[in-house]
Amino acid sequence: MNYNIHVGSSLTHLMEMDPAFRTVAYFSMEIGVMNDIPTYAGGLGILAGDVLKSTADLGVPIVGVTLLYKQGYFKQRIDEQGRQIEEPFQWEPGKKLTLLPNEVNVDIEGNSVYVRVWVYEIVGETGYVVPVYFLDTDYEKNTPEHRNLTWYLYGGDLRYRLCQEMILGIGGLRILRDLGYNNIKTFHLNEGHAGFLALELLREQGYIDFEKIKEQVVFTSHTPVAAGHDYFSFDLIERTMSPVFVDYLKQMMPNGGVSMVDFGLKYSRYINGVSKKHRDVSRKLYNTENIDYITNGVHSKSWTSSSMQRIFDQNIPGWRNDPSRLVMASKLGDNEIWKAHQANKMHLLSKVLEKTGIELDTEILTIGFARRAVAYKRADLIFKDINRLIDICAGKVQLIFSGKAHPSDEDGKKMIQRVTEISKEISDKIPVVFLDNYDMELAGLLTSGVDVWLNTPIRPREASGTSGMKCAHNGVLNLSILDGWWVEGWIEDITGWAIGPEPKEVELVNYDESQDADALYKVLEQKVIPLYYQNKDKWISMMKNTISLNASYFNTHRVVREYCEKAYGIHPKYY
Repeated sequence: MNYNIHVGSSLTHLMEMDPAFRTVAYFSMEIGVMNDIPTYAGGLGILAGDVLKSTADLGVPIVGVTLLYKQGYFKQRIDEQGRQIEEPFQWEPGKKLTLLPNEVNVDIEGNSVYVRVWVYEIVGETGYVVPVYFLDTDYEKNTPEHRNLTWYLYGGDLRYRLCQEMILGIGGLRILRDLGYNNIKTFHLNEGHAGFLALELLREQGYIDFEKIKEQVVFTSHTPVAAGHDYFSFDLIERTMSPVFVDYLKQMMPNGGVSMVDFGLKYSRYINGVSKKHRDVSRKLYNTENIDYITNGVHSKSWTSSSMQRIFDQNIPGWRNDPSRLVMASKLGDNEIWKAHQANKMHLLSKVLEKTGIELDTEILTIGFARRAVAYKRADLIFKDINRLIDICAGKVQLIFSGKAHPSDEDGKKMIQRVTEISKEISDKIPVVFLDNYDMELAGLLTSGVDVWLNTPIRPREASGTSGMKCAHNGVLNLSILDGWWVEGWIEDITGWAIGPEPKEVELVNYDESQDADALYKVLEQKVIPLYYQNKDKWISMMKNTISLNASYFNTHRVVREYCEKAYGIHPKYY
């Protein structure tokens, strides 16, 4: 044995784990690292987890910071009337996370709220470790009122949200310092929720230089409409935050309140949207050219099914830590791709049978739609003209839906109810199923097991979207409105299909929903259905194209490399 190599690698590992060697801190209100740690609600959290997994694979000196939600997001159940029922998600953090002895406090409403911390270590392909820290107030040193501040993700009122964002931003930075992270050069805000860390940076540096704060912060926006961002009045802030912070916050944001996105835009050295289209929309919305874009991706290994992984391992060596090599998927054999896909489809349909008692057919074209249930995503667009849908799809198509609506989003809940009602009305002609309790595990089954992934948002409200990228890693074809990432990933009849016209204006004016529905029906009738049943060779060719052209690019390894170059000014260890 070469002991020098062994000792050298051990020393390198110890140095890498030393907080002094970490230079980037990634703050996110939600981070989804695995299904059994329910600290995510949707795409924002899954993206955060995927980004951090890729930083571990690539050896980026980064740490993650988020909150520990004892009640998770929620467990969803659909009753007989199609109504969403929310139930607490009971889980035991100690089974997946390690509680550390460190503790800090944050002044909230004149009281010291104590914050402890748990850690989960993401181990990359090469053994490099990225720690993710989960902040927690639910223990005996706090009052019952303060213990519950980290119970619910996106729960409660504006006061509750403000308190959470103070814990994340101010408490998160204090925890990092207590853990020894004193060499952080870049604080990356994944959305504006952690923006109050700028106040803590200002306090650390003696309340002297606002511009010095700006030099340390990077801000990623994920929302292309102003209504999607948090706004806190100074009346609420004065009741909640320490007087010193309030005084400086009024100097930093002198217009009567605090928009967290405006805060991020004003006090960040680098700002990006999450697709090229989103950048254009954001520049117009905020009247600034100072917004770049880094289009989202997904963690390739996490979202590639085991059957596809085996094919890639055999034919595309090194793809796990260099997903750009998936460009070679065009050379894969048709039979092995189709066999792997059909195995995924059978796996999904078995889950459908288990959850609903409905037996779907593996030979029927299966279209999936699964994501957060919000009105702008329009899960029900395909049902705009039921009779036309039946004429086109009866006996040829089966539909699978899934997704959670926020507990206070009545429009989202009505969308779910409408889908479930329609599923009963047309079940004898077109099988339609709704799978409850959408989570990471179910997302993996759906994005690998359907034949076509449907996406029908109102333009330009899809900042990026990532579920279609997961599909691309499994050869599932996208059928989507041209918005978000699909504007970049779409090549008609090559990687998938577009619904409706190419995007032009970024504002919503005279939006004609019937135009999109008509376009959807036409592409189903004229392209998708005939190709699936009449030209399997061409279909499989498109499956390979979407892996080769989309999966090779829309992955978080590429995303992380771009952040390192454009935002962090560093090089990954395993570039």
